[in-house]
Amino acid sequence: MAVLDRFRLNGKRCLVTGGSRGLGREMALAIAEAGADLILVGRDRPALEATGTDVERRGRSAVLIQADVSQPLEAERACRIALEQHGPIHILINNVGGRRFDVPTESLELEQWQEIVDLNLTSTFICTKLVGGAMVRRGQGGRIINVASVAGVIATRGIGGRSYETSKAAVIQFTRAVAADWAPHRVTVNAIAPGIFLTEPNVRWSRVNPALMETAKAQIPIGDFGRPEDLGPLAVYLASDASRYMTGAVLVIDGGYTVW
Repeated sequence: MAVLDRFRLNGKRCLVTGGSRGLGREMALAIAEAGADLILVGRDRPALEATGTDVERRGRSAVLIQADVSQPLEAERACRIALEQHGPIHILINNVGGRRFDVPTESLELEQWQEIVDLNLTSTFICTKLVGGAMVRRGQGGRIINVASVAGVIATRGIGGRSYETSKAAVIQFTRAVAADWAPHRVTVNAIAPGIFLTEPNVRWSRVNPALMETAKAQIPIGDFGRPEDLGPLAVYLASDASRYMTGAVLVIDGGYTVW
């Protein structure tokens, strides 16, 4: 097989949580360009429809499921709809996540803590359990990509809400543990750990605290923030046969931020 053919995803179906915007949207579009059909899960119906239209412009189909997967029951409902009505699913991208709170630990409310843990970690667990579990039972392999963060291996400077760092670190360890469990079933489980990307939430952060963002930018060896489309090629690699022998890996894409 020619090397570029190993990146093709023809005949595959991929579910992306948080697939309507930002990093999820760009990964979904890249996966579509590589030949897969998409199942997009997100809260915002208009944004889902806009991304679905862009998937279809690339010649692939897009199923839209409106759900807030930060709510465990909603995550379970979305996965069951996807499996029962649109399966089989060959690729799962657990992308949804965020920080939401800039609150010191000593002032962080339990409800705020749990909200971020459910958003980043519990959603990943539920979707992996249901969609990944179906891959294991089907016996034909599969690909799971968890979106972690460099904040899962370092503490972000100058900002509160340490439930974010904690939950993203847990996503990394969950990735490694499940990768070991499911390797005999040819279901690979890998994580992407992005640095600072100019997604909508980070653009909002930059307006609220421009000095913090400028300081962070100065600490990136490449000298700039990532663009959401930078994640697309990496997602295609991890979703494809090109990454057949990679599992349990955490791939950092941060412009060198964590090198120093």
